[in-house]
Amino acid sequence: MDIRTIILRFFIALLCGAVIGLEREIRDKAAGLRTHILVCIGACLFGMIGAEMAIAFDGADILRIAQGLLIGMGFLGAGVIVREGASITGLTTAAGIWVMGAIGLGIGVGAYRVALIGTIFCLLTIAVFGTVERLVKK
Repeated sequence: MDIRTIILRFFIALLCGAVIGLEREIRDKAAGLRTHILVCIGACLFGMIGAEMAIAFDGADILRIAQGLLIGMGFLGAGVIVREGASITGLTTAAGIWVMGAIGLGIGVGAYRVALIGTIFCLLTIAVFGTVERLVKK
């Protein structure tokens, strides 16, 4: 993988993480702009390392990296879930972190279209359906 491809993938991961992170930041959630960017860039890094390992070590199992990443995203997500009395908060932010891991991994392995469309659908779900959810509760 050449240096331009690496930089491009990191830049796309930064943008995708920023789109979702900015929405979370505006709503003053526990995990905001920097967290979502770092999760997406980190997952992208794991994807690129896995792709490089698959080339360097014939038969290397890149799916193990995806599996480890999924588990790690679960731990990060658990850190933003908070119980306050009878209610639980942070589930949407935790799910956003989990999705950022998948989006970053997709970018890291070169699945740009899937990752970008995933980012759009994630933003629609968090922003648009969040507003719908608040209207329904009223």
